[in-house]
Amino acid sequence: MYLEISNPMDYHVALYVRLSKEDENEGPSQSVTNQKSLLNEFVQQHRLSVYDTYVDDGWSGTNFDRPEFQRMIGDIEAKKVNMVITKDLSRLGRDYIMTGHYMERYFPEKRVRYISLLDGIDTGVESSANDITPFRAIMNDMYAKDISKKIKSVKRDKQRKGQFIGGKPMYGYKMHPTEKNKIVIDEEVAPVVRRIFAMALDGMSCRKIAETLNEEAVPTPATYAGINTGKQGPFSGLWSSERISDMLQCETYIGNMVQGRSVKVNYKSQKCFKQPKESWVVVEGTHEPIIDKETFQKVRMLVNSRRHTRSRTYDYLLKGLIVCHECGYPLATINRPPVSGEDRLFFVCRTYQRFTKAGVCSCHSMKEQVVTEAVLAKVREVCETYLDPARLQPVAEAAVEEARKAESHETEIQSLQNKIDGLTANLDKMYMDRLSGLLSEADFERIYQRIKRERTTLDEKIQELEAQKENPVSTEDRAKELVQRFLDSACTSRELLVSLIERVELTEDKQIIIKFRFRELEALS
Repeated sequence: MYLEISNPMDYHVALYVRLSKEDENEGPSQSVTNQKSLLNEFVQQHRLSVYDTYVDDGWSGTNFDRPEFQRMIGDIEAKKVNMVITKDLSRLGRDYIMTGHYMERYFPEKRVRYISLLDGIDTGVESSANDITPFRAIMNDMYAKDISKKIKSVKRDKQRKGQFIGGKPMYGYKMHPTEKNKIVIDEEVAPVVRRIFAMALDGMSCRKIAETLNEEAVPTPATYAGINTGKQGPFSGLWSSERISDMLQCETYIGNMVQGRSVKVNYKSQKCFKQPKESWVVVEGTHEPIIDKETFQKVRMLVNSRRHTRSRTYDYLLKGLIVCHECGYPLATINRPPVSGEDRLFFVCRTYQRFTKAGVCSCHSMKEQVVTEAVLAKVREVCETYLDPARLQPVAEAAVEEARKAESHETEIQSLQNKIDGLTANLDKMYMDRLSGLLSEADFERIYQRIKRERTTLDEKIQELEAQKENPVSTEDRAKELVQRFLDSACTSRELLVSLIERVELTEDKQIIIKFRFRELEALS
C-alpha cells in the first residue's frame, strides 16, 4: 500500500492517537489500544524510530487545542519530530479548515512528513491518494457536523423532558446519587439560599446581602463547587450583587428546571451566547423546591421594583480611558450635586463600590473636573513640546490668506448670526415642550444652559469679527493666534485623546499616571 521508506534513520516519528466519545460509538476498532497497535506494527515493519506517542482520549476532532496534540506541535517546533503518523485522517482532526492548514501548510513548512495509514496518505511521495485529501477532510468535517446535530437534538429533547444535562447544578442543588439527569437539594448549602431569600424579603438590597455574606466568609457558589474561574481578580471568591440578583430570580429554586439560557456558536466553537428569556427551556415541577412560590414572587417584585433607578448616564472627556491603578478596573462616576443642583461628578473605584467592606480596594474618590484638567494640561505640555509652533506658522498663514480670499467678514458674521437664530428657535421649541410637560424641568435646565453657552460663544466671535473690521489684524498675527488656538483646543478633543492615550490611572494617593500609546510621547511626559 505504501512505498518503502528508503531512509528510515532520518525520521523521528510522532505516533498520534485520538479518541472522542462520539468515536466510541463506532465500535472497538477506534479504541486507543487498537490505534496504538496498528501504528506500532507499521513503524516496526519500516524500522522507524519513534520519538513519542501522543494520546488525546476523550477529545473532539473539531478542537485543535487538545493537550497532547499541542505537546506534539511543541516537539515539532523544537525539531524533535519530523514525521507524524495517524491511523486515519479523522484522527488528526475533523475540522476541514484546520486539518487542511496542518496538511497543506504547517507540516510542509516544518519539513514534517505526514502519513495516514488507512487513507493511504503520505506527503513524502507523489500519490493520487494525496490529491483527494481535501475531500476526505470535508467528509470528516460533515461527519462531525452531523454528530453535533444529533447530540444537540438529544440534549434538547432531554431539556424538554425536564432532565438536567448541565455540568453543575444550580447552587443549593446537587446531582441525584442514583438517578441520572436528576437533581436533589444539597442540604449543606440550601440554608444559605433560604437565608438569601429571607434577607431579600426583609427589604435588604442585593448589594447589602452580598456584603453580609462576604463579611461572614460564606463560600461563593464557584468556590463551593470547586470551579476554576481562570484569571484571579481583586474580588475573586467574593459574593456580588449580580450573583445575588440572578439567584433571586432563578425559577430552579421553586422546582422548575430552567435550561438553554446560553448556546454555543456552532460545533467548532466553544464560545457561548446568552439567549433571550423567551428562548429558555422551562419545565415546571421537576424537582423538590427550596423556596415556596409565594416567597419567590414577592422577592421578584421587590427586585424588579428597584430596577432602572439610575436611568441617567454621564458623558465626560476621559470616559473609557480612566482606570484604578491598584485593581486595574475602570473607575465609575457618581454625581454629588451641590445645593445649586448642577452636576458635579466624582471618580470612584468600581471594585470598592461593589465590595466596600471586603477591603479589596480603596475609594479613590476624586473630582472628575480636577482629573480632566490635569490630564489636559499634561497632554497640552506634551503636544507643545512635540510640535514646533514655528513649523506650523507658514501653514497657518497660507490658510488665513486663503480664507480671506474666500469670504469677507460680513459673510462670516451673517453665518454666525444664522446659527444664533437657529439656537434661539430650538430654545423656544424646548420651552414649549417644557410647558406641555413633554420635557422635564431638569432636562430643560440642562439644555438651556448648554444652548446659552453656545450662543455666548457665537456672540463673542461676532464681536471679535466686528472689532477686526474696525482694526484689521495682520496675516502673521492672525496665523500666530490660530496656531496657539490649535494647541489649546486640540487637546480637548476626545478623538485626539483616545488616539494619544492608552489609559489614565488614578492611584490611591490621588496621583494621575498617563500611559501614552507612543513611546516618543512617553519620553516627553
